[in-house]
Amino acid sequence: MRTDLFDFELPPERIAVRPACPRDSARLLVIRPHAREQLADKIVSDLPDLLRPGDAIVVNDTRVIPARLSGHRASGATHPKIETMLHKRLDERRWLAFARPAKKLSVNDTLSFVPSARDDQRVLEATVDAKGLGGEVTLTFNQSGTDLDDLIRQLGVMPLPPYIESRRAVDAHDATDYQTLFAQNDGSVAAPTAGLHFTNDLLSRLSERGVSIEQITLHVGAGTFLPVHAEDTTQHKMHSEWAVISEDTAARLNAARSAGGRILAVGSTSLRVLESATGSDGVVRPFEGNTDIFITPGHRFKSADLMLTNFHLPRSTLFMLVAAFCGLTVMQSAYAHAIAAGYRFYSYGDACLLYRNDALLPNGGIDSIV
Repeated sequence: MRTDLFDFELPPERIAVRPACPRDSARLLVIRPHAREQLADKIVSDLPDLLRPGDAIVVNDTRVIPARLSGHRASGATHPKIETMLHKRLDERRWLAFARPAKKLSVNDTLSFVPSARDDQRVLEATVDAKGLGGEVTLTFNQSGTDLDDLIRQLGVMPLPPYIESRRAVDAHDATDYQTLFAQNDGSVAAPTAGLHFTNDLLSRLSERGVSIEQITLHVGAGTFLPVHAEDTTQHKMHSEWAVISEDTAARLNAARSAGGRILAVGSTSLRVLESATGSDGVVRPFEGNTDIFITPGHRFKSADLMLTNFHLPRSTLFMLVAAFCGLTVMQSAYAHAIAAGYRFYSYGDACLLYRNDALLPNGGIDSIV
């Protein structure tokens, strides 16, 4: 499928650089593919009125770590500055990361980061074990486990997306603004941004409505938000990400579905975990492991009936996913409406509530333009 089918023009002023305050005051575009009026303008705090008792909301409880580390190459005759973006933990000492500029690094080089402010004797260093494509490197650190986590928290910077960082500097507000209410398991280098819209008041009203909240985990890697540069979607490879659905959570979701409740996935990360864990029979099973599922139009969804998500980048895997869920022409119309109506886009932007389009053809209903 051609990647340029998922392109669109977005005026720069539509990109949000700060979240709505309060979070649930963000705008919400409701998209019902089968309704006579497909689009409805709401706000996130309207969500309880849009759901039914017995529905279940699935949120991602991953926590963003300050994954951007700045240092220099300590080996060799020169010591150029190197910035690394950690994006997937491999074990107690090793991380996959993107290095910039990667061309100044070779296998077996040592990177040195700023000493710990708490203890000048504890220096964070890493050896380059391997180099991959796109500036990816495998790093083995001289610290491990909680000691490594502690130093990353001290030395790292919150990794805001480049479309925000290019317009303003990271500041103290981002340490809380870029975490969801559900964040408890360290491991992401980007926030599951649909979850940023929830407040304690909204959760209370959802509970009063009889809607349950279920938590799963997917540690978001940098690859999730990267544009697809390949000309055809079949040539794009997703970075794998670690995900968990517990046995108890799977059982409760299956019970909700059996009782007639709907499953609402909050964000593409929750939806990807659910699709990875759900069999062709529609039963959600416990899951723990890596997933690199790449969802494009033509995918038959087995798990979620609804999806809450932000507005995504053109040519991104995320826009492809929502096009698969609702239909490409539906989402193109919805995005055109959102741009014209002044909705705010991307991580700190507004949200949309998608109803699954089960009438799509096997290829996503885009025969005429593929």
